Amino acid sequence: MAKSSARLNRQFDRLERRVPNFASGWLAWIRRPQARWVRIPVGFLLLLGGVFSFLPVLGIWMLPLGLLLLALDLVFLQGPVNTAILRGSRKWATWSRARRDRNAAQH
Repeated sequence: MAKSSARLNRQFDRLERRVPNFASGWLAWIRRPQARWVRIPVGFLLLLGGVFSFLPVLGIWMLPLGLLLLALDLVFLQGPVNTAILRGSRKWATWSRARRDRNAAQH
């Protein structure tokens, strides 16, 4: 369990480095143990918003963010969320590399 928690924290650290400063500060605040009472309801609201992504304003982006926030507190979600993040990162890197190579070949 500690291994998946550490991996999740590394993923959050990586995310904090990649987002704009205002979002990075919010992420740092929401990860604090004292923010648990805010984090859990926000996670559930994001999941609910993701389910209703067919409505305007709401989007599918809310599902992974809600799961990510909930995984900080719900240990049974840490393994699947870590796996999804790693697989998604690998697929994104593969897709980006193929796209870059394809664009380079065209020019």
